[in-house]
Amino acid sequence: MAERNDGGPTEVPTPTTADAPVGEAGSAQGAPGMAGDTEELTRQLAEQHDKYLRLAAEFDNFRRRTVKERAEAGARGQAELVRQLIDPLDDLARFAHVDPASTDAATVVQGAAMVETKLLKVLGTAGLTVLAPVDETFDPNLHEAVTTTPAASPEDDHTVAQVFQVGYLFNGMLLRPARVVVKQWNG
Repeated sequence: MAERNDGGPTEVPTPTTADAPVGEAGSAQGAPGMAGDTEELTRQLAEQHDKYLRLAAEFDNFRRRTVKERAEAGARGQAELVRQLIDPLDDLARFAHVDPASTDAATVVQGAAMVETKLLKVLGTAGLTVLAPVDETFDPNLHEAVTTTPAASPEDDHTVAQVFQVGYLFNGMLLRPARVVVKQWNG
């Protein structure tokens, strides 16, 4: 053992084959099989590096293909919705080009109601829900209180009295809150 600068003993490393000087052939002196081991490790490293590059390229191709397929699926879904909207649009076009001189107001109102019903049916099958919450409990997540009105009893407190503008949910996502008048008990 050697002594440290502070006076304590210090361990001296013992020489190993790794510490032996390297000869001209690339192997450690005294270890004849080291050159073959180095070549084998180099070959394995090259194999692993090649596998890594191939896997990275395969993942990149997968990612690009997935993005493309997702965009195509979205476009197909939109095309299907538009295809379903063509019939109500045709009805609306026929209705819009009626001769006003030969049509009475009741027919116009009835035609508009029929087109609205057909349109809401198509959109409902696509996932649209209409929010018209009269006499339901006010929900600030789905409704926007425009004003309040006095409630006749405490049970009517925080219920919707009137809907100014309906709201819409699409597959559970709020598109527009219903704008409502809320009853408030001042007892």
